[in-house]
Amino acid sequence: MANTFRFALAQHDFPVGAVAANAARARELMDEARAGGAALVAFPELTLSGYPPEDLLLRPSFLAACEQELDGLAASTNGLAALVGFPHSEGEVFNAAALLREGRVAQIAHKQALPNYGVFDDKRYFRPGHASAVTTLNDVRIGLLICEDVWRSEPAAAVARAGAELIVVINASPWDDTKQDEREAILSSRAKETGCAIAYLNLVGGQDEVVYDGASLLVNGDGSIAARAPAFVDALLWASFDPATRTLQAEGWPEAADTSREAVLYAALVRGTRDYIDKNGFPGVLLGLSGGIDSALTLALAVDALGAERVTAVMMPTRYTSKLSLDGARKQAEDLGVDYHVIDIEPTVDAFIGALTPAFAGKGVDTTEENLQSRTRGTMLMALSNKHGKLLLATGNKSEMAVGYCTLYGDMCGAYAPLKDVYKTAVYRLSRWRNAQPGGVEAIPVAVIERPPSAELRADQTDQDSLPPYDELDAILGRFIETEQSQAEIIAAGFAAETVHRVVRLVLVNEFKRRQSAPGPRVTTRAFGRERRYPITSGWR
Repeated sequence: MANTFRFALAQHDFPVGAVAANAARARELMDEARAGGAALVAFPELTLSGYPPEDLLLRPSFLAACEQELDGLAASTNGLAALVGFPHSEGEVFNAAALLREGRVAQIAHKQALPNYGVFDDKRYFRPGHASAVTTLNDVRIGLLICEDVWRSEPAAAVARAGAELIVVINASPWDDTKQDEREAILSSRAKETGCAIAYLNLVGGQDEVVYDGASLLVNGDGSIAARAPAFVDALLWASFDPATRTLQAEGWPEAADTSREAVLYAALVRGTRDYIDKNGFPGVLLGLSGGIDSALTLALAVDALGAERVTAVMMPTRYTSKLSLDGARKQAEDLGVDYHVIDIEPTVDAFIGALTPAFAGKGVDTTEENLQSRTRGTMLMALSNKHGKLLLATGNKSEMAVGYCTLYGDMCGAYAPLKDVYKTAVYRLSRWRNAQPGGVEAIPVAVIERPPSAELRADQTDQDSLPPYDELDAILGRFIETEQSQAEIIAAGFAAETVHRVVRLVLVNEFKRRQSAPGPRVTTRAFGRERRYPITSGWR
């Protein structure tokens, strides 16, 4: 391309609250961009504060620290222009992007469209901007937008009317399993509507229950996709813009080896787990390894996220634990090379039951005794976590969490739950995908994948004693949770009325359990927690 505008997109992680460290990282990337001949380097939404900073934004000292670091970055531009996200306080607080050049803050764009749905809560903290921001760099007219602005037609139309040829959008757009297709469709539409090319830069990294994938995009003025950055990869992405044709070209962007649905989902879970552990300063993790598929997949994820040397697995058998479970757990632990322990909990469970027997007089054996086994395991694991300083991972999946097929203070114990938003059918898909990866190690024993799922809390128990088959259960849950279909609509789709009523009842009455569950990475469109918030006490059925 002749007479092109060369720039860089910093698809990197900028953690929440790490204001000084974020500024230092931005300065390093500015130096790299300058050395490579970029005219502009863009950083993600709320670069300095991290996203979402939540109630940190209510602290004047936090806002002041962000603006102080912004001034420091501006002073070090040295011939480079930088677009940096920050919370801008002017009596009211705006989600802002500052254009830094020639040693000063040259221009500030305020986010105009404030999302207040799903995981977003922008209207709690920010006031909307009302002015379009367009700048000129190297004779190229550039419109500046922030995340949700590009999902609405008017902000892009306004910068186009003001003469923009290229729109740079900085984002903190969380990932879910439908998001990338939606992004590409929206960006293609905006480019066609305005005739502007679009450089879409997204944050990457895990923040509590939200995972940002990067997956930045270049879109030509005719709406065609010029380049896709890989998901969950930190990279400084170089690009060139030709104003004559309003086309963009990526320069040496890394490519993902596998872009399948399972590969991207697995990467999201690994990134979310790694960032949660590392950003909270834990030396490693431990988990209960039962010989079942959920704990087996969680162990593989933990090893891939942190390395085997930072992972401990604990098998805690009782008389109901099968040889298949014992053998499968040991084989996986040995194959993956993790620290492994076997603790027989039968004497402890017997002691609990012995102590409680007088108070249980006149009551038959029921799920109480089953839950005592699970709660004994939870107590053991929490003790090990306390003693060794390792964070405990809960291993439950979304299907179980939805219907309450889990035990409070038992298998729900843990500070993070990697599979919390992963349906059971997806657990199977991910396990088979992980085993198909090169490396020569069967990460998850095939016997564990192929066995009938069981909690092994009583003799000859299987999950299907209490639940519909998981294919059927997940199909009903997906309709009820993800798309908010009514029971009548689900039944009309061909599901048995009795089964639908039973599943929906279980979802509704177990809200109290989910309120007490560990956080985990959001990977669907309706995750339990900050996104799906139903009342515990409700007469609605």
